[in-house]
Amino acid sequence: MTESAVVSNQQTENKQAVQSEYPACRFSIAPMLDWTDRHCRYFHRLLSEHAQLYTEMVTTGAIIHGKADYLAYNEEEHPLVLQLGGSNPADLATCAKLAAERGYDEINLNVGCPSDRVQNGRFGACLMGEAELVAQCVAAMREVVDIPVSVKTRIGIDEQDSYPFLTDFVGIVSEKGGCRDFTIHARKAWLSGLSPKENREIPPLDYPRVYQLKKDFPHLTMGINGGIKTLEEMEVHLAHMDGVMVGREAYQNPYLLAEIDQRLFGSDAPMKKRRAVVEAMFPYIERELSQGAYLNHISRHMLGLFQNMPGARQWRRHISENAHKPGSGIEVLEQALAKIPAHLDV
Repeated sequence: MTESAVVSNQQTENKQAVQSEYPACRFSIAPMLDWTDRHCRYFHRLLSEHAQLYTEMVTTGAIIHGKADYLAYNEEEHPLVLQLGGSNPADLATCAKLAAERGYDEINLNVGCPSDRVQNGRFGACLMGEAELVAQCVAAMREVVDIPVSVKTRIGIDEQDSYPFLTDFVGIVSEKGGCRDFTIHARKAWLSGLSPKENREIPPLDYPRVYQLKKDFPHLTMGINGGIKTLEEMEVHLAHMDGVMVGREAYQNPYLLAEIDQRLFGSDAPMKKRRAVVEAMFPYIERELSQGAYLNHISRHMLGLFQNMPGARQWRRHISENAHKPGSGIEVLEQALAKIPAHLDV
């Protein structure tokens, strides 16, 4: 066995040992439409070995009838969760089985997205009002796969936002569907009157309600989501919950992820440097470009890496102005990296 193979095996063993100590959801990055594609996830994995990554929500119709490969991912992305959108138990079971065969680590059912497009398809947050159907969906998927099947939901919808409504939903889905893993977005969703963006900001956060839910269902594994921005906040939530999920902050300020392994998983590995992460992306970018990808489809996920650092604006501007040009390659990122003062140990 070569020295590199020995090192690789040791790293894999160390990663598995650390992850076995904690619930899979201890820290995860939320599924975000048009954001958490496979390029984004590869980049995020370079920053954290142990973060649980999610795909964007993929509908059952896209997987079953679409011409593209909606289950494609990079092997480096594990642990990786496929988030499904749908409400037909048979279709969800078909997709879950396909995903398990492709090597996904978990299937997650979206019961939280409030967009009109999602409601028209009878899935997302509107399913909170149909707990029996959600239970059937989860049971159908669990019947055909050996990997976990989880649910991501809100604390309520429209006027159905009482605590008993929430406990009834979780109780039915866990008891009748066999679901043991939930992520709770600590806001209700308004199914009409608010845009998806407004639904992420206007309904007030209610963390204590989610904490109480965990107390009332101690046998279930529960993560909390919504408005979480700092490591200190994460540690506060983890005193009450099994896991935390971070969305926009992880995307807009990705270097937040560089300290996750040390702070939340007890890793003794050194924190990744920003420059090193950029350079580690180069082989991946060159491989993807050779297969027809466009640089800006990858580099857009990296724009926030130097947030609040000297040269950050110039970094973003150079990439934004040049990555979309035909034939653009890693030289664009090398030039952008040169905008960061060389004396900074980043």
